[in-house]
Amino acid sequence: MNTEALPKLKTNLDTDFLKLVAILSMVVDHTGSVFFPQYPVFRWIGRMAFPIFAYCLTVGMLYTHDIKKYLGRLGVFALVSQPFWILAFNSDDILGNLFNLNIFFTLLVSLWTVWGFSQRKWWIFVAGLVITAAVNLDYSYTGIILMLIFYLCRQRPALGAALYTASYLTALWGGYLEDPLALVVGGHPIGFEIFALLSLPLIFLCTHTGVKINKWFFYWFYPAHLLVLFLLQLVVPVVG
Repeated sequence: MNTEALPKLKTNLDTDFLKLVAILSMVVDHTGSVFFPQYPVFRWIGRMAFPIFAYCLTVGMLYTHDIKKYLGRLGVFALVSQPFWILAFNSDDILGNLFNLNIFFTLLVSLWTVWGFSQRKWWIFVAGLVITAAVNLDYSYTGIILMLIFYLCRQRPALGAALYTASYLTALWGGYLEDPLALVVGGHPIGFEIFALLSLPLIFLCTHTGVKINKWFFYWFYPAHLLVLFLLQLVVPVVG
């Protein structure tokens, strides 16, 4: 690979390590959501996953040799994962959740939209924004916002970290006491999205772990862990 011809980032390129952290965080999140809904700490830890996925997607966008194949892989696994997503979280109402889309769809639309922005293909960018507004995507516009921050600040990590932090500060006054996932400090509820800030040092400070994992592992892990969660629900009672 001729890396000199590729865009350079001054943020963390240890993406296999980051993806490993993200999927572990995701598993904790989903396990808590299914089996331990009364313990918010599981969901708090899970807030680390999506920003890391969005960041790794941005790195992939900048370094891929074929954006169409990249988008195609995301699309295929979005479709493959959808039935398992429904079974894992909404098996009691399958038909009612056919269009409650899994995270691969969010990543797919976010990547397509921000790629359009990066290439000045404004019709793609606008279309992506419209699709995000019209379709029930998990995290809604968050993926696009984060990817734009990571892309625009790819050589200015300090600015990127500041904008990333600012994007989550609304959680300081966005919580409410009735929300079981809120962090209550001195009687004041803080939205649990604030825990996404735990990912900040992993994204903006370079690590060199040397971890190398086949890329297909990360694609297949998502539907596989959803299937395991569904099967476990058949034999393990929910704590509550």
